[in-house]
Amino acid sequence: MVTDMEMDTDITTKKRMKKNNPADSIQDLQFFGEYGGVNPSIADSSTFTYLAGKTMGEVFDGVREGCYLYSRHTNPTTSYLGQALAGMEYMKGAILAASGMGAITSTLLQLCDSGDEIVSSRTIYGGSYAFMKNYLPKFNIKTTFVNTSNIKQISDAITDKTKVIYCETMSNPLLEVSDIESIAILAKKHGIKLVVDNTFTPLVFSPAKLGADVVIHSLTKFINGTSDTVGGVICSDEEFIGSMIDVNSGSSMLLGPVMDSMRAASILKNLRTLHLRIKKHSENAMYLANVFQKNGLRVIYPGLENHPQHELMKIQMNEGFGFGGMLLIDAKTKEKANELMEEMQNNNLGYLAVSLGFYKTLFSAPGLSTSSEIPVEERKKMGISNGLVRISIGLDNDIERTYHTMVDCMKKVGVL
Repeated sequence: MVTDMEMDTDITTKKRMKKNNPADSIQDLQFFGEYGGVNPSIADSSTFTYLAGKTMGEVFDGVREGCYLYSRHTNPTTSYLGQALAGMEYMKGAILAASGMGAITSTLLQLCDSGDEIVSSRTIYGGSYAFMKNYLPKFNIKTTFVNTSNIKQISDAITDKTKVIYCETMSNPLLEVSDIESIAILAKKHGIKLVVDNTFTPLVFSPAKLGADVVIHSLTKFINGTSDTVGGVICSDEEFIGSMIDVNSGSSMLLGPVMDSMRAASILKNLRTLHLRIKKHSENAMYLANVFQKNGLRVIYPGLENHPQHELMKIQMNEGFGFGGMLLIDAKTKEKANELMEEMQNNNLGYLAVSLGFYKTLFSAPGLSTSSEIPVEERKKMGISNGLVRISIGLDNDIERTYHTMVDCMKKVGVL
């Protein structure tokens, strides 16, 4: 029997948990520099000295922790960024990589041996798709691609050889939202690891709170935010991160996708404004999605009520960060898509470029670029047409001004 006092305490706890959000960990970052600097000192060293030969031997044998060995293993500066990102994702550990693909590939190779299988979302970044579809079979690792917004499809694809379920919280490029909580329950039932790429939605989603075992980001995108750095991160529990940097069997250690300390320090500085940037990206994207839809354009944006997973996203997302900074519009044909993007670039609305999360708007046709690794027939089944334009909305101060210029461009090329 639950007493009134216990019920009140439970409600208070739930309210406190609801108020707690991943931006708190960013706000609370406090790493002191060597001489008391407000930014931590940069460890610009590839290797580290020991005062005793015995200590070095113990580190290599794996019986001594807390010592820096070699920057391919860990480095004080990359450790600062790793701690910050792990905290943001409600994880205990993190290891950085030289790119998002470095994070994805080393994670999957750590989790899978020859003969193992992966169940993956069908709509994912083209590089991730190509790695699982074309590269992993060389190691006798099979991937079954399904619609991860459909739990039955995932369940039907699982075999006794399945070791990983892989998906993106919000898919690239179609912005489908996976039911991470339900997938996590299914994964745990079968003893399978759930790996989630959260690149499109940092702070918006916290996959670990929904049950994910491993959370990956391409730091190149929203987290860094200035399109000057390529990087990735793997967040998980201490045991898994420890296995990845094991000197004898760790994929991050042996494959060597290491991040430079200078780049790590730069990303850490930019991370401190991520919560402000994500809110503005989302605010601008929501505005444009609404007005474009009213103009009769086909718009894909999870903040719109007609998005298939709109209600699911409202249930699982963190409050206060919006529905993300990505949207799609349908220009109908490849020719119209190219004309529109060229016209928008010529009118200083942004850049015709791949990637996302920049403070200027970026636009590309994913069917002709970031999803081109996926076979044409597969893209058709998924709904990735050559007329789709993926737009990463920037931090424009006057989004209404941006809208009017975009409409002028659309009218000029015949999209509106």
